[in-house]
Amino acid sequence: MARAAGAEATGAGVAQAPPPAVVEAVAAMAVDDDISHNLQGQRLGRKGRDTRDRILLAATRLLYCDRREVPISMSAVAREASLGMTSLYNYFKDLSELLGAVLEGVMASAEDAYLAPLRRRWDDAELAARCYEFVRGYHAFWQQHSYLLHLRNALSDKADPVMTRQRIKSTQPIIALIVEQMGGDPQAPRSHIFATATVLMIGIERSVTISTDNDLPVKMAQDIQHDDDHFLRPCARLMEMAIRDMRDQRG
Repeated sequence: MARAAGAEATGAGVAQAPPPAVVEAVAAMAVDDDISHNLQGQRLGRKGRDTRDRILLAATRLLYCDRREVPISMSAVAREASLGMTSLYNYFKDLSELLGAVLEGVMASAEDAYLAPLRRRWDDAELAARCYEFVRGYHAFWQQHSYLLHLRNALSDKADPVMTRQRIKSTQPIIALIVEQMGGDPQAPRSHIFATATVLMIGIERSVTISTDNDLPVKMAQDIQHDDDHFLRPCARLMEMAIRDMRDQRG
């Protein structure tokens, strides 16, 4: 499980640069967001927006740093950005809000990573291959953003409202697209097909969460070598079976 957030970080030094694509996504989201004032009600001019972007990129560097001696915290971000704590709290009321802003940029890249293939209806003949392609893409996305996504889920499990909204927001589009693959109506959340897609996605997410968690040793079936496909192939197979079954039921 991801380490707890909020503890004070000391001696972190300067974090290594995160993947360029992540920096670009976060920077693009910062430019495109509709934030016009800081938390003190002051209108954001060029300097204020630059400061906010500087905070976001500092947090991003810490989240994607290879070193994990210390948990991320507001004070660690302030040091990384070479800013005082007051400056951070002018733009983000707490760590969850800051992480949420970073997640907005990161999740914008989900379209290319795994959502786009789901938008085209898969023919029955290619269903097995397409399900595996989706699961692999979803797993690769989790691997790239592992620390941030595990941190999001850990905070969500503790009823953090910002992280819970982020978690739901990231999963809802997948469930809706799986419902469409099954031949159902994504606007009918109480339907049997929607329920099946939801349970399926919960299982896939949990399996991918376990397989990408470097801090959680797999304790079941320890004699089996747990490479990626140990979890991903069954996920893809279950996805294929569920889609076929729902299509067959609809005739």
